[in-house]
Amino acid sequence: MRNDTFYTFDLDGTVSMEELLPLMARELDLEMELGLLTRLTLDGTLSFEASFRLRFHILRSIPVETVQRISAGVPLHPAIEAFITANRKRCAVVTGNLDVWARPFIERLGCAFHTSTSAIENGQLTLKTVLDKGEAIRGIARTHKRIVAVGDSFNDMSMFEEADIGVAYGGVHDPVQQLVRTADYVVYDGDALCRLLNTL
Repeated sequence: MRNDTFYTFDLDGTVSMEELLPLMARELDLEMELGLLTRLTLDGTLSFEASFRLRFHILRSIPVETVQRISAGVPLHPAIEAFITANRKRCAVVTGNLDVWARPFIERLGCAFHTSTSAIENGQLTLKTVLDKGEAIRGIARTHKRIVAVGDSFNDMSMFEEADIGVAYGGVHDPVQQLVRTADYVVYDGDALCRLLNTL
């Protein structure tokens, strides 16, 4: 592990062992509909921003407290969680998920988080910005010389394009082929991922 290396992780299906939005969809009995949007996003058929805006408008009716309760119950991969918490100052999670929805993850991991942002306007949750993952990596690169990006889906492509090293990770599901083709490494096990990160 080089001292100048900074590690960035996708959240859903990478650090976490379940994806948050499908769990939220279960609250509204809309798992099939949200699942379709998720699949179209993962394979790049629908842009992440367009998909997230649609999913936000469907899911915004769920109280934030309920979402945070769901988030708090999502398991994280033990080895990946341990790697991040042991290297908090050299790790960041880069997720399109909403800041208030991701709050339990932020508090649990204690590292930097880059998220989509929200606000409460007239008592209602509103979407302010949808995270551009490539832009987030460019911002991190202003203060860190060497960046490793870990992700699994099409919306992680922009992370890989801006990072020095890309690791396609198949934890919850196989990484999409577009990401595999651009990756420097492909790993299918969380423990193996952490062993690899410790060598980079």
